[in-house]
Amino acid sequence: MTRADVRTALPALVAFDLDDTLAPSKSPLDPHMAALFERLLARTQVCVISGGRFEQFRDQLIARLPATARREALHLMPTCGTRYLRWIDGEWRLQYAEDLTATERSRALAAVEEEASRLGFWRTDTWGPPLEDRGSQITFSALGQDAPVDAKRAWDPDGSRRNSLRAAVQERLPELEVRSGGSTSIDITRHGVDKAYGMSRLAAVTGIPYADMLFVGDRLDPDGNDFPVVRLGIPTRAVTGWEDTARVVEGLLAAS
Repeated sequence: MTRADVRTALPALVAFDLDDTLAPSKSPLDPHMAALFERLLARTQVCVISGGRFEQFRDQLIARLPATARREALHLMPTCGTRYLRWIDGEWRLQYAEDLTATERSRALAAVEEEASRLGFWRTDTWGPPLEDRGSQITFSALGQDAPVDAKRAWDPDGSRRNSLRAAVQERLPELEVRSGGSTSIDITRHGVDKAYGMSRLAAVTGIPYADMLFVGDRLDPDGNDFPVVRLGIPTRAVTGWEDTARVVEGLLAAS
C-alpha cells in the first residue's frame, strides 16, 4: 500500500501526466474528466506535467475547461517539466525554459534518426513528422504525432521497442537525458532535467513539501518517464487511462 492509498485529506497539490492519464494520447479531455478537473482546481493546486508542447496542453486540456475554472491554481509543465507556465493577468506566462543548445538539438535529432533506422523503427508512412524539435526537448514518435490511438497502443505494447531505442540513443548522447515517453515515443532533454526536476522546482516555488503532494501517472514503472517522480519520494498513484484517473479524482474529492 502506498502513501497515496491511505490519504484521508485532499493533498495540497495534485500533479498529473497528460497523455493516457488525463486523456487518450493527443486527444481532448472527456467532458466528465474536464468537469472533475474543474472541481479539483476549485479545491487545491493542480499541476500537469507531460512530454507534449504547450500547444498540446492548450488543445487537449485548457480549451476543454469551462471559463469559470480557477486557472490561477493550475501549474503547466510542458516537455517533461523543462518549461513552466502560470496564469498571470489573464494569460499563460512562461516562468522558465531549460532549452537545449543548437548543437545539442542537431546531435540529438541525428542520433535518433540513425538509431531508429538501424533498429528498423524508422518509417516514412507516418501520421505527421516522426521527429519534433520542441526547443527544450527532442521527441521521436515512431508513428508520427498524429497517429490514431489504437495504432499507437499496438506498436509497442510491452515497451521493448522504446526501451531498446532509448538505450541506443542514450549511449550516443551521454551528456543528455533520454527517456521513454508516450506509447510510441522517446524524449531527449538536458541531463537531469526531467519530471523530478520539474516537481522539485514546483515544490520550491509553491513551498509545498513532497509529502503534501500526489502524482498521478500511467508510466510509473522504472522504464517510464513518470518514474523520476517516484525517486523524489512524492506519493504516487498509478493509473491505466483517463477512466482510472477519474475514479482517483472522485475519491480525492469525496474523502476531503
